[in-house]
Parts: sequence; C-alpha cells; structure tokens
Amino acid sequence: MGQRKVPMRKDIVTGTMWPKKELVRVVRNKEGEVSIDPTGKKNGRGAYIALDVDVAKKAQAERTFDRAFGVKIAPEFYDELVAYVDHQVARKELFGDAK
Repeated sequence: MGQRKVPMRKDIVTGTMWPKKELVRVVRNKEGEVSIDPTGKKNGRGAYIALDVDVAKKAQAERTFDRAFGVKIAPEFYDELVAYVDHQVARKELFGDAK
C-alpha cells in the first residue's frame, strides 16, 4: 500500500502551506458569526491559522479574520483564539501528535 497524501492548507496570516492537522480552522457561518472550528467540519467559510501563539497574536494585531471574512469581529474572539492556540500547543508538547 502506498503513502497517503497529506492534505495541505495555507495559513491565512503567514501565507505558508502546512499539513491540515497542524492548523486551526476558523469559520464564518451564514449569519456572519465567526467561531473556532476544532473538528474542521462546521458549515461556512473557513480560514486556517497555524498552531503558533505568535501567529495568533499577529492575527489579533492585524485583525486578519475581519478582512478575510468581511465582518467586524469582537476583540474577545481574538483573545479566545490566542488562548485556544496556546492550549493546543501545550497539549501537543505534553501528548505528542496524538489528540
């Protein structure tokens, strides 16, 4: 059996391609609500960000998702995003690649 193809996605902040498992999906639904999508399966327009606290803080400073989705996003969302990314990085360090 051959090697399986690893799905790649582009980080919206840095513009670099990453394996999908190393990114966090952020989604905007039809009502214009923006949320973190840990499963990667929510309906709506998705954008990806790397599992890196510095990248999340850069997205917060530049308000990247406001531009990507064309909606005004509350600052609390960016705080939640930074906390989520920080948690996932710590979890990855503790448990390795297993989720």
